[in-house]
Amino acid sequence: MKLTAKELTVRHDSITAEAALAAVAAVVRKGQEMGVAVNAAVVDAGGNLAGFLRAPDAFLTSIGIAIDKAYTAVSFRMPSGRLYDLIKDNPALREGIAQRDRVAAFGGGFPIIVDGRVVGGIGVSGASEEQDCLCAQAGLAALGL
Repeated sequence: MKLTAKELTVRHDSITAEAALAAVAAVVRKGQEMGVAVNAAVVDAGGNLAGFLRAPDAFLTSIGIAIDKAYTAVSFRMPSGRLYDLIKDNPALREGIAQRDRVAAFGGGFPIIVDGRVVGGIGVSGASEEQDCLCAQAGLAALGL
């Protein structure tokens, strides 16, 4: 049996470059308003880096953490901080997840959801967990979400 092109492929929605750049700019701006230097990352629906911006003096180590938070949010289709709440009482799962590359089970990453579809993820790192979350929410707000 030969499959048709429609049967062989899956189409998905993903964030645009323009939207990714608008979101990371809003994140860094919010951080500056709060007096903190943050790194901001947006990944597309496949977890690939779509936009990144580092505020002057933001921690270098936080570059990878911001990207990982965005990746975690899109991968699990939930805020990165919620992941820890789901695994904290299961030691084997908690330890196993913590050993996975690119997984950040703490706050600062959020899925980007448009019309009920996950089109990307946003991640912020460099300040407190609460401040990272506020900055990420500013990025979502810049997209009208």
